[in-house]
Amino acid sequence: MIQIKVPARICFYGDHQDYLGLPVIAGAIDRYINLTAKPIVEDAFVLHLKDLEEVVAISINDDLEEVGMDDYFRSCMAVLKQNDFQFYQGYSIEISGNIPVNAGLSSSSALTVAWLRFLIESQEEPVLVSDHQIGRWAYEAEVLFFDQPGGLMDQYTIAQRGLIYIDTKSGESTRLSADMGTLLVAESGLAKKTLEVLKNARVYAQNAVEAVQEVHPEFELENAQLTDYEKYVDLVPEDLKGYWYAAIHNYHITLSAKEELLKNSPNLKVLGDLMNQHQTILQHQIKNTPKEMVQMMDAAEKAGAIGAKTIGSGGGGCMVAMVENENKDEVKQAFLNAGAKAVYEVEITT
Repeated sequence: MIQIKVPARICFYGDHQDYLGLPVIAGAIDRYINLTAKPIVEDAFVLHLKDLEEVVAISINDDLEEVGMDDYFRSCMAVLKQNDFQFYQGYSIEISGNIPVNAGLSSSSALTVAWLRFLIESQEEPVLVSDHQIGRWAYEAEVLFFDQPGGLMDQYTIAQRGLIYIDTKSGESTRLSADMGTLLVAESGLAKKTLEVLKNARVYAQNAVEAVQEVHPEFELENAQLTDYEKYVDLVPEDLKGYWYAAIHNYHITLSAKEELLKNSPNLKVLGDLMNQHQTILQHQIKNTPKEMVQMMDAAEKAGAIGAKTIGSGGGGCMVAMVENENKDEVKQAFLNAGAKAVYEVEITT
């Protein structure tokens, strides 16, 4: 029998930055996808998706030449086959979890990483694969395989766990202090609009940068200073100025958060303020936050939250709040009174 347990993730700083080649800070949390697999005589992977009440069967001899959009089970198999893996044994597989779906905690990437870990562990001979490599293959299977607009943050964070700073150009990760106080996740009850928000934000941000580079081809976003926003803003079309502002300022918010989180005892007030600055940009420049979620976060901050922001691409989904332990109950209740469907404490898991 094979048992796999894979966490969800939260992006704390750097939303809508990884597809620009800029860094992010994200952490794995203690909400999980659980996979249990038992060998069977059939030449198939029979997946019992308990939360969806669905059963999916995939032949281990599937040629994988035609993979439907978002069929991450087959895309993972295809990516591993390209790396000389083969599948010899059928399994009956149960998959369940407590990660809310379409809510910004990356349930799909957690499922992708769990499936990859199972496929690797199911090999006839043991294969040693690094967590970093699993993150890379998950990114290939979920994003590159389908030419989707997302970045690599979700897969790399979930595969490596802990709180990490990811250089999204190189894929290199730096481990950070996981001391971010008490963390609350609030489910808004609004379904997020992943592809729509991601596609627009990515295209608009890239177009803003390209407008600057047309006049200043030497400009590189990773070398940008805060003063570059004003220096080049007149070169950016009016409808893209917000995305230009977001690209520059979110980058420096992430760098400041990294500096704080590399300390032995990070200052929670500083981290909370940076989180709030980040959310302000997401709300006003990238415009990814529905008014209902704004009201929920405002209520949480009035109840004592140090910082609060949306999680994931936006348009709906979950929020995270940093709180001090003594007022977490007040913040929970404030979220609920403002319309949140559920609120629970989470911890960063290693």
